[in-house]
Amino acid sequence: MTAPPAPVRGPLPSLADARRLVVKIGSALVVDPEQAAPRAAWLASVAHDIAALRQAGTEIIVVSSGAIALARHSLGLTRRALRLEEKQAAASVGQIRLAQAWTSALSAHTLVAAQLLLTPGDTEDRRRYLNARATLDTLLGLGCVPVINENDAIATTEIRYGDNDRLAARVAEMTGADQLVLLSDIDGLYTADPRTDPTARHLPVIPALTPEIEAMGGAPPPGYSSGGMRTKLMAARIATQSGCAMAITIGKDPNPLARLRDGARCSWFLPAPDGRSARKRWIAGGLAPAGRLAIDAGAMRALAAGSSLLPAGVRAVHGDFERGDLVLVTDLDGNEIARGLSAYAAADARLIAGHRSDDIEPLLGWRGRDEIIHRDDLVVHP
Repeated sequence: MTAPPAPVRGPLPSLADARRLVVKIGSALVVDPEQAAPRAAWLASVAHDIAALRQAGTEIIVVSSGAIALARHSLGLTRRALRLEEKQAAASVGQIRLAQAWTSALSAHTLVAAQLLLTPGDTEDRRRYLNARATLDTLLGLGCVPVINENDAIATTEIRYGDNDRLAARVAEMTGADQLVLLSDIDGLYTADPRTDPTARHLPVIPALTPEIEAMGGAPPPGYSSGGMRTKLMAARIATQSGCAMAITIGKDPNPLARLRDGARCSWFLPAPDGRSARKRWIAGGLAPAGRLAIDAGAMRALAAGSSLLPAGVRAVHGDFERGDLVLVTDLDGNEIARGLSAYAAADARLIAGHRSDDIEPLLGWRGRDEIIHRDDLVVHP
């Protein structure tokens, strides 16, 4: 009998706390197989969820499958197994339809969709990785919702369903997202396949990816959809090792992100402790800071005690930076005492500097995080 996961300490992740969220959506959710068309009403509900999260201060990146499935019927490619060149042709046609579907859904909430086509190689090659990250950071800074898909049309190896699970995890890692959500046809991880084993137990929290947990990944299911639990566990390893929490939850019902935020059944994979340490090492490393926050003595004492940096302790904001950029934290004489990722752009930071967290919403017109730099995004020098 499989041993239960280790006890969980501390609160579980919550979408309400996400600073940057990546959402992966599979073909079976996006495409109506009978109509061979986008599920417009469902996409509209997801766009509504995205708009609500954006209003609360969360940046959203969507990784969406569906291009090949949208084009198969119109091209007469209805048999189950397609040749590589047929998949590439279908992706070329379907990608336009997929982008149009997301543009329509998001524009109803005055949100601008941006399309990016990536391959695993784009996230492995250092130069392409940095270029992709810079593009995504810029799009988010401009208020766009990037919609990413694998660049199947120019794939040089066999396209396998489920690759977008891993691609979404790579995007979360690349962009420093703190949460990744895989919307699926199942509500999380079970100790066995619940379709065939009535004793299978749902696991709401997975503190660590042990060999026993990884062995629970089954074979890919038939059809157009995802690569099954195996690829989702691969994605979990990528995400959690980079300090990102990951959730698997059912996505077929309307407003799946709102449901998850409100406590819908899911499985949360918690960030690896060394993953967060690795991220802090990255923050402390050789990056070029985009700005500087000068803080008072009270804030310095709070940081030394392990607290986050609150707006009340900030006395001056220097530079022109965006939300998520690296900034220095200095004393009033300019001596660096810490560095971290700002939860606010420079213009907003100037408005809330010196004020209590309760004043953020009246000052900005929207409610973001209480902290200007959360302690998880902060490295305090000894």
